Amino acid sequence: MKIIEALATVPLFQGMDSGQLQKLSRIVGDQQYSRGQTIFAEGDAGVGFYVVISGRVKIFKLSADGKEQILHIFGSGEPFAEAAVFVGACFPAHAVALEASRIFFFPRQAFTALIQENPALAMNMMAALSLRLKKFANLIESLSLKEVPGRLAVHLLLLAEEQERDAVRLDLTKSHLASLLGTIPETLSRILTKMNKSGLIATDGPTITLLDREALEALASGEERL
Repeated sequence: MKIIEALATVPLFQGMDSGQLQKLSRIVGDQQYSRGQTIFAEGDAGVGFYVVISGRVKIFKLSADGKEQILHIFGSGEPFAEAAVFVGACFPAHAVALEASRIFFFPRQAFTALIQENPALAMNMMAALSLRLKKFANLIESLSLKEVPGRLAVHLLLLAEEQERDAVRLDLTKSHLASLLGTIPETLSRILTKMNKSGLIATDGPTITLLDREALEALASGEERL
């Protein structure tokens, strides 16, 4: 896919005409990453932001003892590290490609110059950052106030909403999902087994069918415990 064609599919750039997309294409760094390759590390200079064109990227923090906490996983069409455009500070977390990925890089100075020409870009950036803030608030709430079964229930319900079906497909390994939920793979496996036995879900490889939404919602809200 050509750069302009790829830019036109990104929600962040909706509303831009062909001339504006042409200008945007001139500042793009078209980058390829292999699975496991680092995009940036925590503390690197925030000289721009990125958009996933294909593949997936995980954003994570590392504790002093090396434990990984995944903050976000981004897929096709999603921007990340946008705050660098406005503050130019160091990246506050690590970014690594989960699989072979094509990623566009937008240098801060060149992009801010385009924002001045096209204020709609700034509005789109603000919308993206607002959505990111909402997701962070939900993550903080889940990690601090909910037990692991509740976090998993929230995640499964969100997947069902996104995929618009009760039989959801997990696109993460068990270790990555455990990290995203702030636990370890062994604990996650025990909870999945218990949910199966309790009739809340049915698992078939990476596919999980939500059998009792009401019970999962009660678990997610903290009204019930597993």
